[in-house]
Amino acid sequence: MAVGGCDRGQVKEYRVAKEQTPAQAQMQPGALPPGHPDTSGSAAPALQYKGPTGWNEVAPGQMRAASFRVPGKDGKQADVSVIPLPGLAGSDLDNVNRWRGQVGLPGVSEAELAKMAQPVEIASQPASLYEQAGTNAGSGDKSRILAAITRRDGTAWFFKMTGEAALVTEQKPAFIEFLKSVSFPAAAAQAQMPPSHPPLDGGNMMGQAATAASSGQPKPAWEVPSGWKEIPGGPFLVAKFALTGAANAQANVNVSMSSNDGGGLLANVNRWRTTQLGLGPVAEADLPKDIQTIDLPGGKASLVDLTGQDAKTGQKAQLLAVILPRPGETWFYKLMGNADVVQQEKDAFLKFVQSAKY
Repeated sequence: MAVGGCDRGQVKEYRVAKEQTPAQAQMQPGALPPGHPDTSGSAAPALQYKGPTGWNEVAPGQMRAASFRVPGKDGKQADVSVIPLPGLAGSDLDNVNRWRGQVGLPGVSEAELAKMAQPVEIASQPASLYEQAGTNAGSGDKSRILAAITRRDGTAWFFKMTGEAALVTEQKPAFIEFLKSVSFPAAAAQAQMPPSHPPLDGGNMMGQAATAASSGQPKPAWEVPSGWKEIPGGPFLVAKFALTGAANAQANVNVSMSSNDGGGLLANVNRWRTTQLGLGPVAEADLPKDIQTIDLPGGKASLVDLTGQDAKTGQKAQLLAVILPRPGETWFYKLMGNADVVQQEKDAFLKFVQSAKY
């Protein structure tokens, strides 16, 4: 990793790893859950934060983008790390159970995990904090782990404090404030996009194609299904809708327009597979497995159907996308989120796309 500077509040630069091959994974066994990649790579997003008073910042090294030592009484100390890993890097359940094993606790189920999650804020976005208290396997001392995960643009960020139980409890408010201080400069939000295609997730990523939202293109006339709530979608989206299912499960519908072919079918499908669903890329010959052709009033379109794990939440997710080429432009409709909600709303989504008049 290359780290630029160690002053608090300054931009930290590091290299994000490329994913391991299966052979590499077998050669380097460790405590990482399935989905963790190797740590040698070339991309370099940036991170900004403010270190709390009393925390001693140290050179990160290894996989860390930031590292602190927190002194306590009688020589006790806690370790704080910030580790970015590309891809899904395991689900929240995988990681929490790995941390529980580090302090001698048994694993938990998905239902138990939901009860353990404490709401926190990282970079102005909601996240979950998980707290594990047990015994250090090496020393036999009482130990505590505070850990939070946020997922951005295909990278999982792990914020973790580990140390003597009483000290970590004492420093918990400072750790939460540290999480709040984190920010990701615009350069860190840049995603790998097909040429001339804008992002479809409503984030702060920058694109070069003119979209309907940024060019003044009016929305198509369409019939919005009952229960869909239109919400702000960012400068690259024509429209964005929030959908809610049972137990407050969520999905979103994003609509965007790009000039020409928007980067092409293969590039977009592989971007969705690799950066949003944790799937491997496919060759052009394999595209028909994920795609079918449908007839719309505006012409023939491609319907993409993918299932994987949401890169932001680590939970099972489904993506349905309709790509409609039109003269000089391409329209993208994407329904993505909780798999049950996507299945529930699939018919309504297709009717919505069919109702659009340009």
